[in-house]
Amino acid sequence: MIIAPAAALLSFALLAGCGTNMEQRAATGAATGLVVAGPVGAAVGAGVGAVVNETDEKN
Repeated sequence: MIIAPAAALLSFALLAGCGTNMEQRAATGAATGLVVAGPVGAAVGAGVGAVVNETDEKN
């Protein structure tokens, strides 16, 4: 099923936006990813948090 991975990625993106700086956003994304998908999810969540931070700084 494609729905479960898509939902997980969406939740990573939404929760990685929590925080005021890159470290907080990456940590939130990593923690969420760890809970949802284990170590691989933590890496993806941290990456999403960093990307969200870069996008937010440009606006």
